[in-house]
Amino acid sequence: MASPKRNKFSREDIRVARFAKAMSHPARVAVLRMLAAKEACYFNEISKKIPLAGSTVSQHMYELKRAGIVQDSYEPPRIKYSIDSRKWKQARRYFRDFLKIKQGK
Repeated sequence: MASPKRNKFSREDIRVARFAKAMSHPARVAVLRMLAAKEACYFNEISKKIPLAGSTVSQHMYELKRAGIVQDSYEPPRIKYSIDSRKWKQARRYFRDFLKIKQGK
């Protein structure tokens, strides 16, 4: 069940927060850079380059997928990951608009 407090925030603010949370760890940022450079990577390629246990990398991939920024496809016996370009454009737009907020004086 969704939190009642969540209903007090705009849909856009919730999405900005979801994207920000997904990118709030250096491992996730590194994964996004890797995927952006190659278009797609298999999990074993990602886990070899991230200096963490495979299970930890898997959890980070889950968070990126949960936010919708990364998508996966199962190609037995491997999982292939890529950036969801539609969601990535949306995240970029949200952050650009958010960063335009001016500080009051």
